[in-house]
Amino acid sequence: MQKAAIIDGKAIAAGLRREVAAGVERLKAARGVAPGLAVVLVGEDPASQVYVRTKAQATREAGMLSFEHRLPASTGEAELLALIGRLNASAEVHGILVQLPLPKQIDATRVIEAIDPAKDVDGFHPVNVGRLATGARGIAPCTPAGCLVLAKSVRPSLEGMEAVVIGRSNIVGKPMAQLLLAESCTVTVAHSKTRDLPAVVRRADLVVAAAGRAEMVKATWIKPGAIVIDVGIQRVAGPDGRSRLVGDVAFAEVAEVAGALTPVPGGVGPMTVACLIRNTLAAAQSAAGAGA
Repeated sequence: MQKAAIIDGKAIAAGLRREVAAGVERLKAARGVAPGLAVVLVGEDPASQVYVRTKAQATREAGMLSFEHRLPASTGEAELLALIGRLNASAEVHGILVQLPLPKQIDATRVIEAIDPAKDVDGFHPVNVGRLATGARGIAPCTPAGCLVLAKSVRPSLEGMEAVVIGRSNIVGKPMAQLLLAESCTVTVAHSKTRDLPAVVRRADLVVAAAGRAEMVKATWIKPGAIVIDVGIQRVAGPDGRSRLVGDVAFAEVAEVAGALTPVPGGVGPMTVACLIRNTLAAAQSAAGAGA
């Protein structure tokens, strides 16, 4: 019998999306403004195409305007930067998301830095990274923001908790640590060079696993009763030869020890999209001079 409470990311994301849709209606009624999200896809990466469709659908379901720009894989950097310039200048567009990865001829850093920080709903622009690091008001990246919502669904105040983030990427690990610091957690960022990683993780009241290694986090790594948020998602071959989706956490065994645990799929993934449309609404409110 599983000990851990399973954190239902789908249900929590659905609730957040309903809140965003209500906020969109209030903004339309008060200011006549419909938030608009522009998603740019360069090339035909199958996973990216799925992500773009999902984001566009969520945008429309929330009552927002959805602008999709699909460019061929041969698109040059100058052409993409020109498009971003037009989106920056458009009054209808409040959020701009360029789907990564980009083809090798395009410098992703230059593209991210070209986006107006006020429209950077991914939270990747250096201005928003700096605001997050200094505790100023800004746009937080969607996946870490979603992880925080999931953790707080179990324990609304994280103050004083010892948190370990496994992974130090700019997209998840580093901003996750900043968000947890802002919640007054004691934060350790662990990674591939960490000595005795299991012992470090075992101290944690809250674990965020974002290393990108299938089922690396074992039950023996987890402090009994800890909250475990699994950001990883990989497709692996099952014992029957069929592929299955798994996270960074060995779910079945960790569920016997943890107090609460996110599943894969159905945990962090739905929250990422919900937080994207929340960021878009916030950007539109800011542009319109309206409060949240």
